[in-house]
Amino acid sequence: MIGRVWRGWAKPKQADAYEKLLTTETLPALHRVPGYKGSYFMRNNEADEVAIVEITFWESMAAIEAFAGQDSTKAVVPPETQVFLTRWDDRSAHFEATWCP
Repeated sequence: MIGRVWRGWAKPKQADAYEKLLTTETLPALHRVPGYKGSYFMRNNEADEVAIVEITFWESMAAIEAFAGQDSTKAVVPPETQVFLTRWDDRSAHFEATWCP
């Protein structure tokens, strides 16, 4: 299994709206993508912005490439989600899961 890690940042009120979009539309849609195995959404409320970390799990790099494209590290941040974010990593990092609970 491969973990795909991405970070973004948002203003506090926008972070709530982003999380709602993610949990009601984006993540349910990902469940229909072959090779997708689940995800974690984490946030850290800092002084004037919210740091967001998303970790999605995939059965293989081939599944990630089918989702993200040939340049598998390029972040997938659709325009409808960009409006909620103040900034984001333009690249995702991939980690092989060697132990999973």
